[in-house]
Amino acid sequence: MRQTKNLPEPAGDVVLGAADAFGVTGEELALACASHSGEPMHTTRVAGWQERIGCSVADLACGPHRPVHEKTATEMIVRGERWTSLHNNCSGKHTGFMTLARHLKAPVAGYEQVDHPAQRLVEATLKEMGSVSGNMPYGVDGCTVPNFALPLTALARAMAQFADPSGLAPSRREAASRVMRAMTAHPDLVAGTGRACTNLMRESRGIVVKTGAEGVYIAIIPELGLGAALKIDDGAGRASETAIAALLIALGAVRDDGAAAALARAAVLNTRGVPVGERRAVFEAFGK
Repeated sequence: MRQTKNLPEPAGDVVLGAADAFGVTGEELALACASHSGEPMHTTRVAGWQERIGCSVADLACGPHRPVHEKTATEMIVRGERWTSLHNNCSGKHTGFMTLARHLKAPVAGYEQVDHPAQRLVEATLKEMGSVSGNMPYGVDGCTVPNFALPLTALARAMAQFADPSGLAPSRREAASRVMRAMTAHPDLVAGTGRACTNLMRESRGIVVKTGAEGVYIAIIPELGLGAALKIDDGAGRASETAIAALLIALGAVRDDGAAAALARAAVLNTRGVPVGERRAVFEAFGK
């Protein structure tokens, strides 16, 4: 979807000055946008950011889970270490919420609640960027924050504002460009070693690719001024990876070899590692 012109001024930590007030780096902005793998390159940066804003892992509401990066998890087990909330794939995003809470002089405790000023600003920004009116229903995400419901068209429209921010108000335009620069400069921090998001971004011409829970994927393609969003009905991650890779190839946003091709036409293996099938995407709109 292409962007809509002349949207109203948004809320957000970059727009409101929280990022500058607390010296948030490009790496940290990428982590705020991440579903990271819990590798040391992620957790050490998040911990340092928290220390700078006067917070710690104890303030994180997201809860611990096993690092997505298998090697990191195995090494921690061997050393007898337990994973913490820093290893949660959303710990960077939550640290962003805490930074915004500090800037608003709001309590850090409860930042994950829907009526907290930080989450109200998230809701307002989603409405503005997606051109959504009225009340937004929400569920509670696995990482505990409100997950506001957006139609896929609205999500794609919001992503298109990042692809071509020329119609946005000046402060929002700069914020969108800054987030894009951070994510494209640090694809390893947006996801992690061997992850589809990271690999696709590394092979692309300045696009952003980002997974979400339950088979959601978005892409931001500045060269085409497009935003894309997809959702797999049964929430399968392997299906969403295949679909987003095939879509990017069809749009000419990535090469038709390398990481994209490996995802778009991926072998299905049995437990002995023998190919027993192949997954691929079919897009009627592209005549395939």
